[in-house]
Amino acid sequence: MKAMVLTGLNRIEIVDKPMPEMVRPDEVLIRMKSVGVCGSDIHYYQEGRIGSQIVQFPFTIGHEGAGIVEEVAGGVTRLKPGDRVAIDPAMPCYRCDQCNAGRYHTCRNLKFLGCPGQSEGCLQEYVVMPEESCYRLPDNVTFDQAALSEPLCIGVYAVDISVPMKGARIGILGSGPVGISVLLPALAQGVEKVYVTDKIDERLRIADEMGAHWSGNPDKQDVVSNILEHEPLQLDAVFECCGKQDAVDQAVKLLKPGGKLLIIGIPSFSRWSFDVDDLRRKEICVQNVRRQNEVVEKTLHMISSGVLLPDRMQTHNFPFTKVSEAFELVAGYRDGVMKAMIHFD
Repeated sequence: MKAMVLTGLNRIEIVDKPMPEMVRPDEVLIRMKSVGVCGSDIHYYQEGRIGSQIVQFPFTIGHEGAGIVEEVAGGVTRLKPGDRVAIDPAMPCYRCDQCNAGRYHTCRNLKFLGCPGQSEGCLQEYVVMPEESCYRLPDNVTFDQAALSEPLCIGVYAVDISVPMKGARIGILGSGPVGISVLLPALAQGVEKVYVTDKIDERLRIADEMGAHWSGNPDKQDVVSNILEHEPLQLDAVFECCGKQDAVDQAVKLLKPGGKLLIIGIPSFSRWSFDVDDLRRKEICVQNVRRQNEVVEKTLHMISSGVLLPDRMQTHNFPFTKVSEAFELVAGYRDGVMKAMIHFD
């Protein structure tokens, strides 16, 4: 089969690999149809690492995927060949203390698609996954929407663990795919006002089209002062979605006493810093968001029912043979890219 592999920094190539084999009774073989290019993929592409997760070249990345079940092992009970599925890239052990506490996303033995040292990714024609990580698609959900459900799950989960959205006033700093993935469920849950920032004007336009009440570019205006003109009592929650120190600094200034900062963005550096005086005096709660936990079915249902409409996130499409062009586009933030999708047909 064909696979796209990282062969060095800023190098991705198509190679021939053996077909993956099912070795456990709970596994399924999936023929890939759609894969989204994620910001974490770009970290591996450009920097070869995210924190302690260091790529050993060659390595196949990709984790936002959907496809068709080709074969099932003997112990599979929910799926059959021909089923269309969304892939949850997380593969918990279901045995450790974290799993027993319902925290499958912080499993002590977690394996994750496209994560160095854990599992080869899904930017290849076929992939083997545990049945528990595969979700049958409603008939009206497309493969692209199913792949987009992976970042959307992060937003749904982040909103769920933040503050009650009904009547809340929130900020989203960074309106890339993760920021939009927060915006949509926040609006669905009745947020009063959403203030969105980004340094790319095309992304701000998409956020406006998808329901943001205000948007601003921090390279062109003082977004903190502008937002506080509208919200002198400050915001209930701020979602940091770009992995930038200046966004965290802005978030602390924007939050009201007792407000909550949710850090979702993955930085390229190893340490955050905070204005301790402001953070302490306002008793700001800081919550890191680790992927998502058990909201895939909920997210797919929200897409199917029309509560979440993610299609506008999808700005660029590439055939599998043009993956390198897709990565260069996303890495360079070119042409107003929000989400680039890879298609295998």
